[in-house]
Amino acid sequence: MLAWSVSILILADCTDKGYLDVNNDPNRVTDNNITPDLIFPQAAHATGAMLTGSISNEVSYLYDWVGYYAGTGDFALPGNQTTYDLDPPYVDPLWESYYNTLFDLALARTQALAKGDSVLSGASMVLSTQLFQQVVDMWGDIPYSQAFQNNVTRTPKYDKAPDIYAALQKVLDTAIIYFHATPTSSFSATDVVNHGDLTKWIKFANTLKLRLLIRQSEVSGFNPSDEIAKILSNGGVLHAGETVSVNPGYKNTGNQQNPYFASWGYTPSGNDAIPGQRANQYIVTILQSSNDPRLQRFFIPPASGGSNIVGTVYGLATGNPTGAQASKAGPGLVGTYPQGASQDQWIIPSFESMFFEAEAIARGWMPGDAQTAYMNAVTESFVWLGVPDAANAASNYMTNSANADWSNAGSTPLSQAKFIATQKYIALTGIDPLEAWSDIRRLGILPDKGYISVNPAKLSSSLPNRLPYSQSELTTNTANVNAEGNLNAFNFKMFWQP
Repeated sequence: MLAWSVSILILADCTDKGYLDVNNDPNRVTDNNITPDLIFPQAAHATGAMLTGSISNEVSYLYDWVGYYAGTGDFALPGNQTTYDLDPPYVDPLWESYYNTLFDLALARTQALAKGDSVLSGASMVLSTQLFQQVVDMWGDIPYSQAFQNNVTRTPKYDKAPDIYAALQKVLDTAIIYFHATPTSSFSATDVVNHGDLTKWIKFANTLKLRLLIRQSEVSGFNPSDEIAKILSNGGVLHAGETVSVNPGYKNTGNQQNPYFASWGYTPSGNDAIPGQRANQYIVTILQSSNDPRLQRFFIPPASGGSNIVGTVYGLATGNPTGAQASKAGPGLVGTYPQGASQDQWIIPSFESMFFEAEAIARGWMPGDAQTAYMNAVTESFVWLGVPDAANAASNYMTNSANADWSNAGSTPLSQAKFIATQKYIALTGIDPLEAWSDIRRLGILPDKGYISVNPAKLSSSLPNRLPYSQSELTTNTANVNAEGNLNAFNFKMFWQP
């Protein structure tokens, strides 16, 4: 059975009035006092927090896998992570976190519609699309059409991943229609994401539509033209300065900090939030070799002094020679203490959307000049991270660094797509490891595989293609999980993998 959030489980139908119902208990949780206006902000926060590690601290291995962070070696080597030998109990927290939040969003959607609030329902649908795609991209087939229909079945079937992708496009179509309605007077206050900006919500939905299409770029015979036409006719995707983020009121207090700051930055008292994780030497080398000024925004110099960024090797039992003195997350990601505790939590950065658009243009899916779109995306990454004199710094980087110079992108749509995706990988350092992992699987970027664990006991010299199903699903939804077959994490391929 799918895991449900504790706060929502207690919502029950309290309409059956018995003779003992003499008084109404104002402290009793019912559908009347837990409204979509209350559910949505928490679910939006959870959506932003999902890949930061603050909801499920086991997600940190995704950052390690793709070469962004790595264990210092000061702590016991996490063998299951560094050998890629994850078992069902290990992924339980991540699976349950996703489905708990998806249940909350489903409840917010249905309750909002029941109250005639189609705009809030549409916002819930967009956020749930973000999460459902992430779940598909980690596991493949998952419960979707019967999810949260406890009155129908307690053992929901597993839908095929391509079918879910197609269904998500339709969900986004409906959400965009809903955004043309008049919002309620309370929507701006409830909307802790885009603060009542419906134009931005539509662009967010379009960006997710494009991400679904980009992921399927290598599927034989795939034709995105119909969906691209919808995106273009509905205002296009997110551009410069249009990051989608969430902030319900973060502050430097226990359990109220910005999720990324809490996971990778500092505790409320200013101590290191995660002393066992530091910069991965793989990405540090890439940034240093190209004189990329974003290096100092992604990471900070070691506490031991000096100005050099120091990395650590993933899977090495003794870690970096300086151990925990290797570089931690920098001001472009966590801000500074304590101000960073109150900053917005990104859901999808503006530059990531612009990289999607650049690849779509390079593939001939969308109108425009691929080089210009690519350069705008890189520049926006510099701006987003707070690089000084960002526009000039980005221009110098793309002129003087071979790996960023468009003249090295090649002349074919595929070569340009790989070039753009590689730069997207760099721009997403410490920001979105799932997108990086997906591009590694989709396009085979980073062919040197220097990000692979050096643990000699590792099961493979390539990353797994999927995560194992959770123990909770194996225990409570056994027949449907077993119907998926014995899925080897390395031989299995996502439907969108070539």
